[in-house]
Amino acid sequence: MKLQPAAPTTVKLGVSRQVVIPKKLHDRLGLKPGDYLEVEEQQGRVVMTPKTLIDSRVLAAFRESMEDFKAGRYSGPFDTAEQATASLKKIAGARRVSNASRR
Repeated sequence: MKLQPAAPTTVKLGVSRQVVIPKKLHDRLGLKPGDYLEVEEQQGRVVMTPKTLIDSRVLAAFRESMEDFKAGRYSGPFDTAEQATASLKKIAGARRVSNASRR
């Protein structure tokens, strides 16, 4: 859903360089206290873009899983939860055997 541009609003820069985002704009963008905004200068304007930060460990795990997927290391699709559970148990059993043989 693309939002129509809101009418410009003038806000005052606070003593500690804080800017208050008008409530209507805040609500339209779905912002919440504690959200992060990327702030950058573009052609003499201050541009703030809402950002979602991702923990570096989560990002590393995601990248690793995508590499596994690209290399064909995945199971499924499954028609039932029971099929998925059976596949996980099979993989876990194979890993246990593999780890035991390393000892």
